[in-house]
Amino acid sequence: MHAPRAAAAGRTASPTTARLINDRLALQFLQSEGPLTAGQLKSLTGLSRPTVADLVERLQEAGLIAVVGESGAQRRGPNARLYGIVADRAHLVGLDLRTHSITVAVADLLGRVRTEHTVAIGPDGPPDTAVATALAAVDKALATAGAPAPHTIAVGAPGLVDPATGRLAGTDWTSSWHVGLIGALRARTGVAVLLENEVNLAAIAEQRGGAARDRDTFVLLWLGHGTGAAVVLDGALRRGASGGTGEIGFLPVPGTGALPSASGCDGGFHSLAGSAAICALAAEHGLSPEDATGPADGVHEPSSENAAAPDGTHEPTPGAEATDGPPAESLVRAAVAAGDAGAAFLDALAARIALGVAAVCAVLDPGCVVLGGEVGRGGGAELADRVTGHLARLSPLRTDVRAGAVGGRAVLLGAVLAARDAAQNDLFGAAGPEAAPRS
Repeated sequence: MHAPRAAAAGRTASPTTARLINDRLALQFLQSEGPLTAGQLKSLTGLSRPTVADLVERLQEAGLIAVVGESGAQRRGPNARLYGIVADRAHLVGLDLRTHSITVAVADLLGRVRTEHTVAIGPDGPPDTAVATALAAVDKALATAGAPAPHTIAVGAPGLVDPATGRLAGTDWTSSWHVGLIGALRARTGVAVLLENEVNLAAIAEQRGGAARDRDTFVLLWLGHGTGAAVVLDGALRRGASGGTGEIGFLPVPGTGALPSASGCDGGFHSLAGSAAICALAAEHGLSPEDATGPADGVHEPSSENAAAPDGTHEPTPGAEATDGPPAESLVRAAVAAGDAGAAFLDALAARIALGVAAVCAVLDPGCVVLGGEVGRGGGAELADRVTGHLARLSPLRTDVRAGAVGGRAVLLGAVLAARDAAQNDLFGAAGPEAAPRS
């Protein structure tokens, strides 16, 4: 994590800028530490008592903090007041778009999920019907959370996101209703709609609260229906000149008998580690879908409605859980559960995955690779350890291979975190009556 005090130290600023820096510093501590007294804010920020008193007054007037209690059962008076961020000052929406489903989460300004809702999208319906169904799911989630309107919406979707325009590129590979929904959200709500590749959002979730919490540099390798990767270097997500960083499915690798092309990744790493390829590999080792079991928590990755939110809330949507989960996930889980009987298959799969990881390490040397997606999640530490062994024979670079820790809600939680960051940058940066107005 960053150190707020260190970030603010040594700056020379105008009085207005200094007030904004102090306000943001206090808000960062109120988020990371929870409710604090003015005296505690003074100790944490290193600011003088009058400066803290001024910023508390400014932040209250801006509607960003409020008195939420008192410190100590016997204490009374101004010095005992506990100040906390007004979580309902803004509501956020995170969306996880899949080919045949949408999951919506509504959170408060602190990123606490208030409700979560998954809806299946019919595979044969027209795009306009899918868009209408998705918009209705967003409306339902907002109503359930008691949120009149969102401040920020963050959307995770498969495909390339053009960094220059913020729009989906390479739309031949994406669902047409995804493009229509994003356009409809931007036209209808009039609020910021952030679009990000789904794997990039999963990486944010793993970095903030998952397997990469202790890493500023790592790569998330996504193993699901297809393959993908997210690259985080020195704490920053790297998207590339065209938004294509991490399109590892197009990586030429031995063993596929062909090469990928500009119009498709068949013949690339996708043909070794995509769901269809893994199912074929399982069949070669005598594993069939009849041997497979479902996910350990009873839901497929894109359908997280039965997983409790951080505040314990959830909204089950029966029948949506089997919408998008790749068949390979259950086969990998079955192999792990089978022990020695599944070892040969897992080892062969790990050897394939290690080819892609070795290529990533040769170029980036990230020091840590997290196996995410439904297959990475299903294989867990057993698969990660086998990949480590194969990688050590392919690469001289020391690399820690880990199983993803966030689970099936990685994309959705990453979307909530992205929305929270954007909303806080807007509201916290504008705290105080002298801040410049924002459009």
